[in-house]
Amino acid sequence: MLSGRNESLREQLNTVLAKDWLEWQIPRRAESGWSEQANTIHAKWWDARISRQKEMDASIASKAEFEYLYDNPYEDKSIVRVAGPFTVESLSPHRTMIVNDDNSLVDPHKQGSTAEGATDFAQMILDTLRVAGVQQAHKEDRITFESLDGWPGSYISGKGAYRDADSSLKSAGIFIGPEFGTVSRVDLVEAARECADAGFDVLISCAFNYEAQSTEFDKLGPLPVLKARMNADLHMQPDLKNTGKGNLFVIFGEPDIDILDASDDQIQVKINGVDVFDPSTGEVRSDEPATIACWFIDSDYNGESFFVRQAYFLGQNDPYKSLKTSLKAEIDADAWESLNSDKSVPFAKPSTGRIAVKVINHLGDEVMKVYRVG
Repeated sequence: MLSGRNESLREQLNTVLAKDWLEWQIPRRAESGWSEQANTIHAKWWDARISRQKEMDASIASKAEFEYLYDNPYEDKSIVRVAGPFTVESLSPHRTMIVNDDNSLVDPHKQGSTAEGATDFAQMILDTLRVAGVQQAHKEDRITFESLDGWPGSYISGKGAYRDADSSLKSAGIFIGPEFGTVSRVDLVEAARECADAGFDVLISCAFNYEAQSTEFDKLGPLPVLKARMNADLHMQPDLKNTGKGNLFVIFGEPDIDILDASDDQIQVKINGVDVFDPSTGEVRSDEPATIACWFIDSDYNGESFFVRQAYFLGQNDPYKSLKTSLKAEIDADAWESLNSDKSVPFAKPSTGRIAVKVINHLGDEVMKVYRVG
């Protein structure tokens, strides 16, 4: 509460300004046109108000813990600070490794992992996969397991059962990639061989990351190989509720493109859509380009890193309007037309003999495939 002196000054000022008591509002600064008496009382009131606030601050400071907050940090050139509109992510340092008596690391694929950490991760993936299923671009293409149990294989960790459009029961071998690492083409080949030997109808690989070369491997004889990318949220799965509602395992297929000849011994790429596995028929079909949000070309892929040399944006629901809304600015229609295309501009044949095409859908899932060009 304000002191008696403040109340008196406020009443005096209110009387001088001829305002109703219930609607009074004392401004921080004196307004032009006020009388000298009003200015004097206004200044006295604020002096009393500030004095009272200092007393309150002193009372709080004497009885409560506090720390000073500064608007401007001091300069320390020995420390590197990173700031900006991006996130910094890292892998958890807490990990159970599998070691021999001589402290050498054990390959869990070849030695038969029994470490508690490895077992817990594989079991957690199977438990989550049993509830969540495997999502694709369309909801009707979701693979829902009727049963999913562990499998004592070197590469295959689980055996799942689902039904196709004819209600026929199909079996799937589940390959689980490393908790912190990348699945290579060699891993997929070995898992597919083990899957075929066991008589499964399809191999479903679940991993956080895949090497670029693995995108070229999608079938071993008649056995389809589906590469499901696991959501990074699964790193925190022990702390999350397993509801099965999130897109935790997503198969995005692979780009369906045509490499066309152009003038001056150049080539250009036309994208027809994305090849998607249809679990109801067991066949692979091609979706329309409208399911693609954007696609990129590395016209001289070196086999190590993907370098965006051409970028195009397709999408549905008028992406031009959405882009204008997001940027809050007008966009040159001709410039946008050159980017909103399913056909690239002509480019020279790659010196490496390979090009790479990366596609991203509206859910943020991406896939890359490497193509050899003669």
